[in-house]
Amino acid sequence: MKKLYALLFWLLALSSLSAQNLLKGKVTDENGNGLAGVTIYERGTSNGTVSAWDGAYALRYSSPDAFIVFSYTGFTTQEIRLDGRTQLDVVMQEGLIIEGLEIVGSRSLNRTVTNSPVPVDIINVRDVSTTQGQLDVNQMLQFAAPSFNANRQTGADGADHTDPASLRGLGPDQTLVLINGKRRHQSSLVNIYGTRGRGNTGTDLNAIPAAAIERIEILRDGAAAQYGSDAIAGVINIVLKDNVDEFTGNVNVGAHLAKDNPDRSTFDGENVQINGNYGFRIGEGGFINVTTDYWFRGHTNRYDPTLYRRQFGDAKGTNFGTYFNGSVPIGSMASVYAFGGLNTRKTDAYAWSRDPGSARNVDAIYPNGFDPIIATDITDRSLSAGVRGELSGWGTDFNHTAGSNRFHFYGGETINASLEERSPTEFDDGGFQLRQNVTTLDFTRFFKDWLNGTNIAFGVEHRVENYQIFAGEEGSWRTYGPVLFVTPDGDTVARPGGAQGFPGFAPSNEVDESRTNLAAYIDAEADFSDRFTLGAAARFENYSDFGSTLNGKIAARLQIASGLALRASAGTGFRAPSLAQLYFNSIYTDFVSGVAVDKFLAKNNSPVTRALGIEPLKEETSLNFGAGITFARNGLSITADYYHIKIDDRIVLTGDFYDDDDQIGDILKSLKVGSARFFSNAINTSTNGLDLIVSFGGRFSEDQRYSVTLAGNWNDMTIDKINTSRQLIGKEDSYLSNREKLFILASAPKLKGNLTFDYRARRWGGNLRLTYFDKIEIEDYIGTLDVYDARVTLDLSLSYDITPNLRWTIGGANILNAYPTAQKDFYGPGPNEYTAESEGGGLYDSVQMGFNGAFLFSRVGFRF
Repeated sequence: MKKLYALLFWLLALSSLSAQNLLKGKVTDENGNGLAGVTIYERGTSNGTVSAWDGAYALRYSSPDAFIVFSYTGFTTQEIRLDGRTQLDVVMQEGLIIEGLEIVGSRSLNRTVTNSPVPVDIINVRDVSTTQGQLDVNQMLQFAAPSFNANRQTGADGADHTDPASLRGLGPDQTLVLINGKRRHQSSLVNIYGTRGRGNTGTDLNAIPAAAIERIEILRDGAAAQYGSDAIAGVINIVLKDNVDEFTGNVNVGAHLAKDNPDRSTFDGENVQINGNYGFRIGEGGFINVTTDYWFRGHTNRYDPTLYRRQFGDAKGTNFGTYFNGSVPIGSMASVYAFGGLNTRKTDAYAWSRDPGSARNVDAIYPNGFDPIIATDITDRSLSAGVRGELSGWGTDFNHTAGSNRFHFYGGETINASLEERSPTEFDDGGFQLRQNVTTLDFTRFFKDWLNGTNIAFGVEHRVENYQIFAGEEGSWRTYGPVLFVTPDGDTVARPGGAQGFPGFAPSNEVDESRTNLAAYIDAEADFSDRFTLGAAARFENYSDFGSTLNGKIAARLQIASGLALRASAGTGFRAPSLAQLYFNSIYTDFVSGVAVDKFLAKNNSPVTRALGIEPLKEETSLNFGAGITFARNGLSITADYYHIKIDDRIVLTGDFYDDDDQIGDILKSLKVGSARFFSNAINTSTNGLDLIVSFGGRFSEDQRYSVTLAGNWNDMTIDKINTSRQLIGKEDSYLSNREKLFILASAPKLKGNLTFDYRARRWGGNLRLTYFDKIEIEDYIGTLDVYDARVTLDLSLSYDITPNLRWTIGGANILNAYPTAQKDFYGPGPNEYTAESEGGGLYDSVQMGFNGAFLFSRVGFRF
């Protein structure tokens, strides 16, 4: 405690305690038009504001020699020393190619979000992370962007350790993620269980520290013709910080309100996060910005005596990440740049409980049964480097990006029951790894005299991917025996082998597979007049494992009155099957109504799939159409965008085929497993939706500013067709059961929205957000339709600037302690009249706001 007081004293001593003065001015573009929403702050302090609808601003500052920073997407950031001035008007200049500025969805450097022909959301991570209670990127976006959905899973094996996320209700692997405009590698995990992304891979956004991020751009439009595979639902571009001579950081602590916790504690799921960011100048115009982040998260437990699981809740984890972003000029027209980082995460999650007196328990080791732990060691690495400059009038960017994601599983507090009393209680279960190398060469040029301005871009890309599964120790996967066991009912059964909770990967599961991809694209965008913009793009790709694709897109924007515009886009897209979907295979344990069943997930080219007539996986194809309207005037901004996404040959994880099947039953019995499932291009889907965003901001006085934002997403998906083979006639319910269909359709609530109020008055600030989640329908293990009724959550935070350099924030997420509908409400009123049959074996499925209840937090943010 003394050390904590000393730290606080040190922070206060470094903070300026001088009286603050008021700076006024106006921010305009080069044509003299006022710019609304420009971020303005005093470097090294927490003093900040945004410009009003006409560009006017007022800012409290601490010193006559303060440096004031003006930042606005699409324009060059300016840093100006006051030199005693109290009035400062600023003219913002459009971004230059040497800075690498690009708004996702348009390769034109003369395009901003407000005049983009496709919908793009800009999320200022600094604002979100300092006012709200979510500590990781996935949860920030879950509550900031209604079309984005992410839920923490439990009892879902690998998905417990990295949260599956989706855009517009599609799969996690149907959204492309970029960092600084460069393709990010995916996770090596393919989700088997859980309520979202079953059978999909995705990108682990939580491997990127929020403290390293300046902003997140979300393109809500299909963009495979521009960016390649995976961009069916849209694109998320993460822009890293590039500020210099400024140290910023946060110390966050928080916990969930415990509910029915067996140890009677008031709180659980404790969180501690400490991060720091600093930028160094390098020579003339160069910089390197570095971030470190530490985050600990404890277990939560939403226990109920009728559950199959004694431990139901969040995994415990320790996460450490370090990232950098840098650029150094070489001459006057080019620069060398690099960015990347390392993230390590160690987690442990409780699997389903094993009862005493069962074949899966050895009573001599665990007389009261046991709760196996699935532990992971996840390592994520990335490095991107390139040269950017001008060549014969063309902006040129040559880049190579390498990334890898490695999952290593361990079993703890478990056994191999076939070893009986000789069994160890810890195992190395093996794991998997994905590596990706991408080399790109891009050219872009803006022709000012072509029409009213035309941008041409083209480029090539070469990508190499490698996927591996590596085996665990023998005891984690082997069955020794047979070893017979007599149940309490007098039946004689064989004890199962492998580690309980998570059987390890055997040498027969090991794979080491690679593929290559070559792509070329061309992109043009022209302003035919001050009011009309038209863009088109085409992209060709050739994969070494399944062949070639050619996709195109057109987009247009028409300004019909001052501040009022229409926009529309249409295009085709695709997503290549991931290497994990092609080659992942494993024997694992599932629980059906509390009964453990060993299952086999077969490779796409296995004897099981051949016997059922399943064809080799091919690419998913899509047709996207969108149309919207935008309005911006006097501090009011409105955007409404309709979208239609039709996807053929979607890859999903099938249902279970059991060992009594007439075609594959003998194969399954030889493997000593009860059922099998696999990946297949099983369905065609259509998604219709509407995104609505309304925002308004202004001032009550020079010292008081406010903003109000209403954001909503309506999303409706249908399964149009199930693609089967001749051998599957009569087995459609096994191929894709109604339960699996509902999981696909429940990837997003039909309606989700939030209403946010933000207020700042000199040193005080407040943020209030209401979030609505529509009902979700999921079928449980015994065929009951579980209807999770609509819910509303309330987040609230208050902040106070102790000094210009030190801000204290307290608040809570979901402070009304809302939970999804409890499973007992589906089965009857009495505590002993139901048995939870949810996907995770608890009172709730992982839907809507999640199953952890209220989260209370305190944050100290500092800036020097």
